[in-house]
Amino acid sequence: MSVSRPVEPQCGGAGGGGSGLSRWQLALLVGAPLALGLGAAYLWQRSRLGDKRKRAEERKTPEGSASPAQGQRTAAQLETEDERTSPLDRAQAAKNKGNKYFKAGKYEQAIQCYTEAISLCPKDQKSDLSTFYQNRAAAYEQQAKWTEVVQDCSQAVEMNPRYVKALFRRAKAQEKLDHKKECLEDVTAVCILEAFQNQQSMLLADKVLKQLGKEKAKEKYKNREPLMPSPQFIKSYFSSFTDDIISQPLQKGEKKDEDKDKEGETAEVTGSSGYLKAKQYMEEENYDKIISECTKEIESKGRYTAEALLLRATFYLLIGNATAAQPDLDKVINMQDANVKLRANALIKRGSMYMQQQQPQLSTQDFNMAAEIDLRNADVYHHRGQLKILLDQVEEAVADFDECILLRPDSALAQAQKCFALYRQAYTGNNPSQVQTAMDGFEDVIRRFPKCAEGYALYAQALTDQQQFGKADEMYDKCIELEPDNATTYVHKGLLQLQWKQDLDLGLDLISKAIEIDNKCDFAYETMGTIEVQRGNLDKAIDMFNKAINLAKSEMEMAHLYSLCDAAYAQTEVARKYGLKPPTL
Repeated sequence: MSVSRPVEPQCGGAGGGGSGLSRWQLALLVGAPLALGLGAAYLWQRSRLGDKRKRAEERKTPEGSASPAQGQRTAAQLETEDERTSPLDRAQAAKNKGNKYFKAGKYEQAIQCYTEAISLCPKDQKSDLSTFYQNRAAAYEQQAKWTEVVQDCSQAVEMNPRYVKALFRRAKAQEKLDHKKECLEDVTAVCILEAFQNQQSMLLADKVLKQLGKEKAKEKYKNREPLMPSPQFIKSYFSSFTDDIISQPLQKGEKKDEDKDKEGETAEVTGSSGYLKAKQYMEEENYDKIISECTKEIESKGRYTAEALLLRATFYLLIGNATAAQPDLDKVINMQDANVKLRANALIKRGSMYMQQQQPQLSTQDFNMAAEIDLRNADVYHHRGQLKILLDQVEEAVADFDECILLRPDSALAQAQKCFALYRQAYTGNNPSQVQTAMDGFEDVIRRFPKCAEGYALYAQALTDQQQFGKADEMYDKCIELEPDNATTYVHKGLLQLQWKQDLDLGLDLISKAIEIDNKCDFAYETMGTIEVQRGNLDKAIDMFNKAINLAKSEMEMAHLYSLCDAAYAQTEVARKYGLKPPTL
């Protein structure tokens, strides 16, 4: 499926911050990164959220003490003692009275009692005093007095820095006050203290990270400088189309055979056609000049206006400028006299853009329209099949892949992605016999299409799921042999070494090799950052995530990367404030 962030075949998904799409699903987008074994923001633990069944205990009630003491006296005993009872005893009695009011829903009276307890408690009794503040915060919480909740929880945490109840209550209040950064720091501390075992705190962390990521990405993406992807990335993107006129080489008659300079350089394009010059620049991989040459063709209302609009829109999508791309795509789609394959291609690209913008209904409409106007266009079915996978409509996806294969029996890419769709359906449905059928299908694909790197890559993903690590490694080696300049394959192979052999050095060496091959491979920087978080190198992780952010081709992908970066930053702050660090590799 062509997307506004076009991607290489071996990857699996433009990061999913806020997308709701799992990593394996995004693998079917031609080229998005698939980081098996690595979580999102709280990298090694967040994937547990969907599997938890145990309900976390609600933190709504007040408590007796921060650290329950043995032999604590009852409220009745305290109340019968004479005036010579200690200030702490009288404070405990006031607190116990407040607890009764709290349980009866009389929060104002409870607050008065907790306030009395605070005033009576000796200042050196920090454990008890922190409890009284936390209890009063619980009462304020019931009255939705969020500022007071934050103030009292802060007092409690100051006296007892690892007081989970107070930290989590303050986190919830900070969220209500729209103090997302402060909320994230508190809930991060809670997650670490609870060893990432409490669903409530994990869900709040996930929610706030997504909100922060979306907010930051919206502002950053609006003001970002357009950046042309690497040549490897662009060639991989165009290779996902077979019926795309604009990606085909210059045809006979479009350039002079003898018009070469004395150094034997590439022939000059005939005439003054901006579109033909743009096509020539494509062949030369001089991609930065394509948009301007297409603009010349469009402004002169030349013979190739429709082609120029589509080519310009495609490169706007490649540099992540969907706002500029959409008017050009709209014009091509509405050109009734234009070549039907141009219009269908424009619909595919606009539909993919809508999907990346999380507008699946508009996306589906465009793909269906493309199928109506160009019934025998294999690209339509191939890319619509990938859309159906993203929408969890596997049977419809397989039907589209089958139609693509019927029209183009030599479409190795469609064959491989059909196998992957069937595999994931069987794997997630826990159907061993169908899993084996899908694995046999992969073997058939790589036998019939030994030059298709995508077949080996997707087979490697399935083998990794099945913990057949050695064979998966062999498949990645075949990918590298076929496409030695595909950086994402090195990243996947590096991740495999971590999962298979726990070989951190080899894994990092392979990911560094990916960056050496393609210094615009955002997936490599994201993965490196993820690993550095797990190693405890948070500053380096933040640097890697920021590099990936600057390379992001869509707002959705950028939001996901900001979530990762913010999670790492929050952990640095928690480490600084409380001396808390999660376990590392």
